[in-house]
Amino acid sequence: MTGPAAFNTGAPAAIGLGSDTVTLLEGGTFCLSDRHGDVLVGGSHGLFFRDARVLSRWELRVDGQVAESLSVESTEAFAAQFISRRAPRSGLVDSTLLVVRERLVGDGLRETISLHNLDKETTVVSLELHVDADFADLFAVKEGRALVGAAEMTVTDGELLLRERGDRVRGVAVTATGGAVVLPASLNWRAVVPPGKCWRTEIVVQPTWAEHKISTRFRRGEDVESTAPARKIEAWRDTATTVETNNPALAQVLRQTESDLGALLIHDEHNRGDDGRDRVFVAAGAPWFMTLFGRDSLLTAWMALPLDVGLSIGTLQRLAALQGRHVDLVTEEQPGRIMHEIRRGPASSDVLGGNVYYGAVDATPLFVMLLAESWRWGADEASVRSLLPAADAALWAERYGDRDGDCFIEYQRATDRGLINQGWKDSFNGVNDAVGRLAEPPVALCEVQAYLYAALMSGAELVDAFGDAAKAAQLRKRAQKLRADFAEAFWLPDKGWYAVALDGAKRPVDALTSNVGHCLWTGIATDEHAAAVIERLSGPEMDSGFGLRTLATTMGAYNPMSYHNGSVWPHDTAIVVAGLLRYRHVPGAVALAERLATGLLDAATAFGGRLPELFCGFDRSQFAAPVPYPTSCSPQAWASAAPLLLLRSFLGLEPHVPHRVLTVSPQLPSTWGTIALTNLRLGNATVHIEAEGETVTADGLGEDWRLVTSAT
Repeated sequence: MTGPAAFNTGAPAAIGLGSDTVTLLEGGTFCLSDRHGDVLVGGSHGLFFRDARVLSRWELRVDGQVAESLSVESTEAFAAQFISRRAPRSGLVDSTLLVVRERLVGDGLRETISLHNLDKETTVVSLELHVDADFADLFAVKEGRALVGAAEMTVTDGELLLRERGDRVRGVAVTATGGAVVLPASLNWRAVVPPGKCWRTEIVVQPTWAEHKISTRFRRGEDVESTAPARKIEAWRDTATTVETNNPALAQVLRQTESDLGALLIHDEHNRGDDGRDRVFVAAGAPWFMTLFGRDSLLTAWMALPLDVGLSIGTLQRLAALQGRHVDLVTEEQPGRIMHEIRRGPASSDVLGGNVYYGAVDATPLFVMLLAESWRWGADEASVRSLLPAADAALWAERYGDRDGDCFIEYQRATDRGLINQGWKDSFNGVNDAVGRLAEPPVALCEVQAYLYAALMSGAELVDAFGDAAKAAQLRKRAQKLRADFAEAFWLPDKGWYAVALDGAKRPVDALTSNVGHCLWTGIATDEHAAAVIERLSGPEMDSGFGLRTLATTMGAYNPMSYHNGSVWPHDTAIVVAGLLRYRHVPGAVALAERLATGLLDAATAFGGRLPELFCGFDRSQFAAPVPYPTSCSPQAWASAAPLLLLRSFLGLEPHVPHRVLTVSPQLPSTWGTIALTNLRLGNATVHIEAEGETVTADGLGEDWRLVTSAT
C-alpha cells in the first residue's frame, strides 16, 4: 500500500517502529510527536487533518528548557500522557516539578498541561508553547518535500488564529485557559504553584475550513472517557465479538487488534443504518493512510468479519457510492471500477488527478468477494440486495479489466501520473522475474486472477440466491474457464510454482513470490499445483521464521530491507495461512500454516503486541528479533486485522447464515490453548464457540441451524 506518492521522489520520513515518534490517531485525524510531546520542525511531525498538516510546530518549554522525559502512557490510540520533569536546577540532582501533558485527538487536538509541585515551598514556573503551521500536503510531508514556512497569524480576544497563506481555506484556532498570554507564534504562562498543589491549563486546537470552525470530537473540560472518541471505541467493543484465549501472547495481540481497529474506524455521517447509527469503514493505516483505500479497507473488513459484519457493509456502501461511472484517463476511473484511495489534501489533484484515484486492479473483484462473504456471515438482506447492482457493475473484467480478451485482468497505467504497478505490491519495482527484470506492461498478476475467480464464484452464489439462476450458471462457467486457462498460462512445471504475472507479451514472470499463496486462499489452485506450491513456500528461501517473505532469497531482486522484494507483510502471511488451511487435506499444508502463524505471532510479541505494516525479511537465525522497516505504518489496518484471519482460519470458522449452517472444524496449534468467541452475531443468532485443538462446542444456534464440525 504505497499510494500514488510511491512514484515520486524525496527522502521518506522515518516514523515507524524503531523511531521515537509517538502516533495518536482517531478517524481521519492524527498527530506525530516525539516522546516529550513536542512537534518538531523540519521532519514528519505534525497534527494532520483532512490530509494536510495543520500544526507543524508545537514545542513546550519549561523555564526555557525542554522538560526531561520520564515516560509516555497510552491506553487508547487517540490519547496519551507525556510525563516529564522540569530539568533540575543548577547544583541539584533531582527535580521537584512533575510536568504532565495529556493529549487527545479527534477532528482537532486538546492538550492539558499539569504542573505538580512536589517541593515544600512554592515554585514559580514559566511556560512557553511555540506554535506554527505550514498546511503542507500529506504527500509532501511523507516524502520529505514540505517547505518550512510560517502561517499567517493573528491574535483576537485571546485566540491565536493560523491560516495558510494564499487561498486561506485551511486554518486552526488555538485557545487556552490558565491566564495564557497569547502572542503570534506562542502561548505563554507564568504559573505560581504552592507546595503539594497542581496548576493546570487546557489548550484546544480547532481546525477551520473556509473561515468556519470544524466541530471537534471532544468538549472543553470533558473527561477523556466521556469524549466522542472514547464513546466510539466503547461502542465498537460493545458490538464486536469478544475473543478470549488462555495464551497470554495471543491475548495481548488480539486486544491490540481490537483497539487499533476501533481507532481506525471512520464514521460515515451520510450513511446511517436502520438503527440510526452511522455506517463505518476503516482507514488504511497511520500515519500516511488515514483515509479510505479500496484494497486495504476491503481486506481488513474481510479479516474483521468475526468481530463485526457491520464494518464490511459500511465499507461496501462507501465504496459503492464512489464506484466508477465513466472513463477518466487521469484518475483511471472506469465504469464499475472500485477506487484505490480518496484524498482531501491541498495537492491531491496534482498527485492523484482528483480527490479519488482508481488505479488498483484488485479492489474491484475483492468488492464482490466481500459482499458475498458478508451475506454468508449474516449481513441483512436489504443491505446486500441494495449492493447487488454495484457487484454486477464490478464484474467489469470483460470490457475494461481484460484488455485483450484472454479472460485475464491486466493493468497498465493510463498516464505518467498513475501507479506503475496496481496490485498490492504497488511500488515501481514490485513485480519482477527471477533475475530481477521488471515486468513490462500490461501486467496480469496471478493473485488478481485468483480474486477474479473467487468473485465470479461468489457473484454466482449471490445472484442464484436472489433469483437469477441463468446468470449464476454463466458466471460459474466463466469461473471454470478462467481456472483452466490460469493453470495453463501461469503454472511453471519446471519450477513448481505459479508465475507471479504474465507480462505484456504474455511471457510468464517467473519469480517465486508470496503472491502464489493468495491463489490457495481463493481456491483457484488445483490440488496437484497446491502440493508443489506448499513445498516451495516451506523452504528457508520463503519462510523467514517470522513470517513469509514477499520474494524468495534466491531471486535476483531479493532485498530483505526492500518494501516489496523480500520484506514480510503480516496481512500477506495471514492470507497465505488462510490458503494453506483451505488445502489442509494436502500434505504439509497444516504444518506450514502453523509454523508461519507462530512466527508471525512471535513477531507481534516483539513489537509489543502490534503488528506493523511490514518489517524486514532477515532470517530469524540471523537476528533474534524482527528488524523494523523504518517507514512502516503502525497501526495499519490489515496488519492489525491479520491475527483475526489467523484465528478464523485455524478455527475453520465458515458460517452460512442464509443456509443456517455453521461450520467449525478447528485445527488449533497446541500452544494456543482454549479459544472462546462470545456474542458472535450470525444474523439473528448470538453464538458462543469454544475450541481447543480439534474439539469444539457451539451454543446459541437455533433449532433450524446445523452445526458442522470435523467430527460430523
